[in-house]
Amino acid sequence: MDHYVLSVIWFVLWGVLWGVYFVLDGYDLGIAMWLPLIGASSESDRSAMYRVTGPFWDGNEVWLITAGGVTFAAFPLAYAVLFSSLYTPLMILLFCLILRGVSTELRSQWNCRGFKMVCDGLTFVSSLVAVILLGVAFSNLFRGLPLLNDPSQNFFMFQGNILNLLHPYCLLGGILFVLMFLVHGALYLTWRTEGDLHNKAFYMAKATWPVFLLVFLVYVVLTFAWAGLYKNYFASPLLLALPLLCAVLFLLSGYQMYLKNNAGKSLLASCGGILTLTLTGVLGMFPNLIPSRLDVNSSLNIINSSSTPKTLTIMLVVALIFVPTVICYQIWAHKKLAWVIKAD
Repeated sequence: MDHYVLSVIWFVLWGVLWGVYFVLDGYDLGIAMWLPLIGASSESDRSAMYRVTGPFWDGNEVWLITAGGVTFAAFPLAYAVLFSSLYTPLMILLFCLILRGVSTELRSQWNCRGFKMVCDGLTFVSSLVAVILLGVAFSNLFRGLPLLNDPSQNFFMFQGNILNLLHPYCLLGGILFVLMFLVHGALYLTWRTEGDLHNKAFYMAKATWPVFLLVFLVYVVLTFAWAGLYKNYFASPLLLALPLLCAVLFLLSGYQMYLKNNAGKSLLASCGGILTLTLTGVLGMFPNLIPSRLDVNSSLNIINSSSTPKTLTIMLVVALIFVPTVICYQIWAHKKLAWVIKAD
């Protein structure tokens, strides 16, 4: 198969893997961020919130590892530049995910109120910071990093520091991710629980959705001014079906939430909205994986950063076997383990 075709396939798969990760780990992170509010009234509510995500959160994070692994194997130069340019925020993200996992698993090991409060605080803070970092990181990719190709060293050099990543557009992306995952997590919690906890979660989802929609619309408008994502869509109008589908799905989620009071269908529409939003951003960058806002020729794209055709071919065969297998397993796991939980 042609090298360019293989690179395009892996670019699309790269975007899909990130989208699936946001859909699955998004509800975990969202529920964790609701701990101080939805779980504030009683220990039984907080315990139920942990039981909702308990069987799934570590499996959901496998998609993050897979997305990172694909970046390393399929686009090694992009991986090297990305992890050297964004080393500090990515290390903070890693430590946040470690803290979240440790606090989640250790919380039930000691029946001490103070210990549980510390674990709850770590879970909340680490999840919140992780979500903000993900939103800021992807918004920086959409906007473009300050990269310049240094021919003498044959490497793409990051021209700046961590403060250069805190542009208002990128910070708004962090807020957008927080609100999106809050709605997503509250809907999942509503779907998986009953009684008072179910009612509180659905109320919070309804209260947060309008704020998310407002920030989403502002973010879309500012993308015209500060990011170059729309060039591909204006060049190929048929691609506009993807962002339009994204908007329809988010609106459908609100419709099912407010007018139908159907948390399950609203959650399903939210899953589709998050996935199509991710793919809209990724396809908007095509053929770049890491655009440069300083020099177009210094951008890392699917050609100058991809692996050899043989490597991409072997990986594609493996992916076609194991990715559908993992998806089928997770569908089965959610079907078997996603029982309705009631607070004790």
